[in-house]
Amino acid sequence: MENSYNTKQGELILSVLTSEKGRHFTADEIITRLAADGKKVGKATVYRHLDKLIRTGEVRKYIVEEGVSACYEYVGHNHDCKSHYHLKCSSCGELLHVRCDFLDEVSEHILGHHGFTIEPQKTVLYGLCKNCREAENV
Repeated sequence: MENSYNTKQGELILSVLTSEKGRHFTADEIITRLAADGKKVGKATVYRHLDKLIRTGEVRKYIVEEGVSACYEYVGHNHDCKSHYHLKCSSCGELLHVRCDFLDEVSEHILGHHGFTIEPQKTVLYGLCKNCREAENV
């Protein structure tokens, strides 16, 4: 019985992660989404299933700042997902994945001229998102 419970819970968690392609969710956001649909899932269960999905390569875990909740993104078995950068809004906290040829060129320049390899999946650029910039200009 315990095994089917875990499978059901895992399916619910996976359904949240796959609901919006490319979106990052914290464990608390997953719990809140499920609760809004009347499905109560405990925090330990969410973390256990996230860890399992990370081990299988279906989910990537991102720790953007120390002391801030990690976020998780469903990537399926798409292992080229590593080649993107992150933009984090300093105002609202939104985290965006960005594939950018220019940033790839910067990374190549840094490797070629400085002998340093950038890890795009761990690279975060801070600034203001479009919505926050527009709100400040109102």
